[in-house]
Amino acid sequence: MRALRGRRAGAAAVALGAVLVLAGCSGGDGGTGSGSGDGDVADQGYVSGDGSFTQWAADDRQGPVEVAGTDFAGQAVDVADWRGDVVVLNTWYAACPPCRDEAPDLVDIANEYADAGVHLLGINGVDDAGAAESFQRTFDVPYPSIDDRDKQAVAALQGVVPIQATPTTVVLDREGKVAARIVGLAEGSTLRALVDEVLAEGEGAA
Repeated sequence: MRALRGRRAGAAAVALGAVLVLAGCSGGDGGTGSGSGDGDVADQGYVSGDGSFTQWAADDRQGPVEVAGTDFAGQAVDVADWRGDVVVLNTWYAACPPCRDEAPDLVDIANEYADAGVHLLGINGVDDAGAAESFQRTFDVPYPSIDDRDKQAVAALQGVVPIQATPTTVVLDREGKVAARIVGLAEGSTLRALVDEVLAEGEGAA
């Protein structure tokens, strides 16, 4: 699988359409951050990622990802309903320091790209509704998060792309396939660049 790897670079580090291997410290195919395990590790504290990102060329993407669940307001959410749009998935929980650090950027991106056909969805496998909703109010989060304490959403995602750190952010293309992943804190400039690339893929076909 051809993958593109990089550290927490700015937007300039992500050239549209380029197939480059950027300097990163992710190890193995697909690129992973430090630490390993699944959502359960969050119960003892977050698993640190280094903010490195991986991209996959269109022909090498896995999926489509099938993630569905109920958000903390009791509403059903299914990413299949967003096929044809770009989707950003973000694993988080309220006491996770990098999750709090990246929240303002995620909120800004959700608001800025709302009219461009980009949907954000959080996946929280640790918090009860009280803690999750308090976090969402604190950061004025405009997008839903799945209550994933049964680990079903992460299991579905894990079957397509490794989730070995909290937070992890995954960008899905219009077909629901994994186009990019950030392991650890997602810097706003990096995530915007990754989203812009996937958005641009559909412009030629429009």
